[in-house]
Amino acid sequence: MKPIGLVVATLFCLQSLAGEKILITGSSTVAPLAKELARKFEEANKNIRFDVQTGGSSRGIMDVRRGTNDIGMISRSLKANEKNLISHLIARDGIAMIVAKSNPVAELSEEQIKNIYLGKIKNWRDVGGKDAKIDVISKAAGRSTLELFLKHFSLKYRDIKASSIIGDNEQAVKALLRSKNAIAYVSIGTAEYHMSKNADLKTLPLRGIEASSENVKNNSYPLSRELNFITQKKPEGSLKNFIKFSQSKAVFSLIERQHFVPIQ
Repeated sequence: MKPIGLVVATLFCLQSLAGEKILITGSSTVAPLAKELARKFEEANKNIRFDVQTGGSSRGIMDVRRGTNDIGMISRSLKANEKNLISHLIARDGIAMIVAKSNPVAELSEEQIKNIYLGKIKNWRDVGGKDAKIDVISKAAGRSTLELFLKHFSLKYRDIKASSIIGDNEQAVKALLRSKNAIAYVSIGTAEYHMSKNADLKTLPLRGIEASSENVKNNSYPLSRELNFITQKKPEGSLKNFIKFSQSKAVFSLIERQHFVPIQ
């Protein structure tokens, strides 16, 4: 039988060899950026490993409150009833309306978008397109992209008339690519990434302003938001260092490669 002291010492050594693990959960918009930031941070900190999991901003908030993660991800600012948590701004993003590249409609007014999602406009011919039923793609409750979309267009979730309810941005893109007659809303970062890969989609301008990272950066695009890490308390140690790293100029080019706008 091993002495207790030897067992404790062995466990300590094994933990030291295993290193530190940091769990980040939440927004699917922030997750790809968080993974890249984590990978870069791991390169200089060999004893630290990250696990980045999605599930929406609501999961990020819930996990932080429960203490089941180390960092939450939300693609919005904190609400009034969440001010007991601490937010750490890492980038900015916008929300783009997307349709198939082959769709002849070049722009929709905000009123037309609202009426499409209310089911009052059901055919593309009624907004200058071809004679085809509009496939309306929306997001599940708890997604911050949905919350910002509803707020901007003065809509209520219960009033949305959607053909498909999806979860994250990638699911929205996949659903749109399956239907040439669909409309959806996603992160500008997600839209720009897929357009850079020649995917069959395009963004529609809002109020005559192109949905682009550049226009989020110059504050001219009307539908933009914060991307935040959140913690339950003031971060210390590795968490503090990682968050400071994620806000530093050293990662501005990485953030831009993810099609987001660095904080200035």
